[in-house]
Amino acid sequence: MLNRRLKLNSCCAYILPLKKRKEKKENLSRDKGSSRSRLLNGIMAEEPVNVNGFRELARQTLPKMYYDFFTGGAEDQYTLKENEEAFHRITIQPKILVDMSSIDLSTMVLGYSISMPVMIAPTSRHKLANPSGEIATARAASTCNTIMVLSISSTCTLEEVAACCNAVRFFQLCVYKRRDITAKLVQRAENNGYKAIVLTGDSPRHGRREADIKNKIIIQELKNVEGLLSTKIVTDKGSNLDALANQTRDPSFTWEDIGWLKSITKLPILIKGVLTHEDALKALEVGAAGIIVSNHGGRQLDYCPPTISVLEEVVHAVGGKVPVFLDGGVRRGTDIFKAMALGAQAVLVGRPVLYGLAAKGENGVRRVLEMLKEELELTMALSGCSNVKEITRSHVRTKHDRQLLSLL
Repeated sequence: MLNRRLKLNSCCAYILPLKKRKEKKENLSRDKGSSRSRLLNGIMAEEPVNVNGFRELARQTLPKMYYDFFTGGAEDQYTLKENEEAFHRITIQPKILVDMSSIDLSTMVLGYSISMPVMIAPTSRHKLANPSGEIATARAASTCNTIMVLSISSTCTLEEVAACCNAVRFFQLCVYKRRDITAKLVQRAENNGYKAIVLTGDSPRHGRREADIKNKIIIQELKNVEGLLSTKIVTDKGSNLDALANQTRDPSFTWEDIGWLKSITKLPILIKGVLTHEDALKALEVGAAGIIVSNHGGRQLDYCPPTISVLEEVVHAVGGKVPVFLDGGVRRGTDIFKAMALGAQAVLVGRPVLYGLAAKGENGVRRVLEMLKEELELTMALSGCSNVKEITRSHVRTKHDRQLLSLL
């Protein structure tokens, strides 16, 4: 009996330390996990090193519904993804041993000098990203000496944005069924110092943005039409955005109606949404002052081409008669360089601006613009271009170019 007890106690003597060792190991594992989480959180809290870093900060900052609203595209989001991916298929052909002691990024847009060939694209509802909304965005544009295109669907009125700073501003327009309201908006923009009208031509109906439908997003009334048009739409089909757009905008507006728009303003009119040679020629015929190659950031018609892939087609159709700009997928200074080499006078940037605004307000927008400028300057230096006019077609090679070369 005594021997059995001794054996049992001997076993327990081994079992207890083993339990303690196991508990200690689990505690160490938990500590390591906590340390890893703290390390990851610390990394995420660091200042972004490129504009894509602001997207993650925006994701952490915004309610999921609003983050999805800003990031999402139409249906399968093929065009949304391709807008960025298509840039990756273009390579840069640098020129070496060129004097790069001084580099000038400035350019002219409709007679206005800006510090770099980057403008702020019209994007809606900035107050969902930051309480200061479009006012913060406009101030950042002014600080960086570039142009902001204010969306008709802004959450600050066009008057409030005009009064907040001295930035050069264009006004983006969708035509309402009630033409008198459209005319009033155009007149207000002209009276408040906006320098051009950007007519969006790709939205006779609202694109199917499935994330918004799933989230049942309900958007507040639009400030620019407050008191002019009821935008209180009740729907049981998820998002109210489709119903709002489809009930208020004029789907019958055509090329022939641009004559009416020109008759109510002295401002130059840029047409946004051009993706083909044919539409570029029509834009010239109706007297457009400029063309913006755009697919609405992949938020309207899915499976239409990425903008950089059709830029050259539009540029060739226009033949230098009016400036051509590109909107969609720009995330790097190299993207800007590629667009300019293929004929764009400047690019417009949308989502990165919203990410910067969500993450750090006005300073975030400013930093996004500065990052793109810094990257473009470096790309120009390493490619042998001392000013934007020296960026030429010979500086890039597209997939089509490589296919032709393979046949030689």
